[in-house]
Amino acid sequence: MSEDIHRELPDIIRQLKDPRISSMLTVVRVDLAGDGSHCKVYISSLLGEEDTRQSVKGLRSAAGFVRRELFSRLKMRKSPEIEFIADNSIAKGAEITRKLQTLAEENGTEEEDAED
Repeated sequence: MSEDIHRELPDIIRQLKDPRISSMLTVVRVDLAGDGSHCKVYISSLLGEEDTRQSVKGLRSAAGFVRRELFSRLKMRKSPEIEFIADNSIAKGAEITRKLQTLAEENGTEEEDAED
């Protein structure tokens, strides 16, 4: 059921008209409680941490709509309470990738200088 929620959420989020909700959001992870009563949704934005926080505020105010949409789309027996959580793992991953690329470029230049 977590995977089904993870698959449907991006489409539901795109329907929301709240200006706080970024169009560059990613659903990182969905944790559904064993009894299906509570669902934690980890959200990240490609535009940074502040954008993620603003989007989560908008998503929290639209949680009732999101919950109702999930219930109707997935034909669930019980609709879980949804908690949106800002997750900056994508931004951190991009930062680490940038640093690794910089290091690789620096090492490549040092190796070329050593060969000369």
